[in-house]
Amino acid sequence: MIGSLHGRIASKSPPQLVVDVGGVGYELEAPMSTFFLLPAVGQDVRLLTHMVVREDAQLLYGFGTEEERRLFRNLLKVSGIGPKIGLALLSGISVEGFAHCMRNQDVAALTRVPGIGRKTAERLLIEMRDRLNEAETASGATAVPPGASAEAEAFGALVALGYKPAEASRLLKGVEGGTQSTEDMIRRALQSAARE
Repeated sequence: MIGSLHGRIASKSPPQLVVDVGGVGYELEAPMSTFFLLPAVGQDVRLLTHMVVREDAQLLYGFGTEEERRLFRNLLKVSGIGPKIGLALLSGISVEGFAHCMRNQDVAALTRVPGIGRKTAERLLIEMRDRLNEAETASGATAVPPGASAEAEAFGALVALGYKPAEASRLLKGVEGGTQSTEDMIRRALQSAARE
């Protein structure tokens, strides 16, 4: 099993990327929340991974944080949820946002994620509630590393507002860095979209 990769980004084209580790290129798929925080091609990166072995393929998925990988693995345990829907969920909603949906039993927020219908959202609420509580108890929190939190929340909010993941990433890249709050990032991204 491959648990993590540390190497140079050889190429990236959402949601796929190739990480060169000692001359071997590993093809991965990553959620947009991870993709948005990746350095440029040619830069070093460290990603946590999850490997899925099927009859016809061996697939590798990359994540920027342990919380994302843990949520992805828990999502795969839900009947009817596969890696593609797991990536869509992580691309459309932050780990904190997902936990908020679970606590508030918010079916509407989950159905805004592409590929998630009402029945799937309801199944997620039922099956993930206990797993999420166990994960929070085990880790003590569902913290996102400093710096990533505001960007990840802003990304999730833009996707929830109906922007495609690629559009949300593009809008947020145009927002100046620094110590902006999530609200500031969303406001500036929306102002940028309005000017286009």
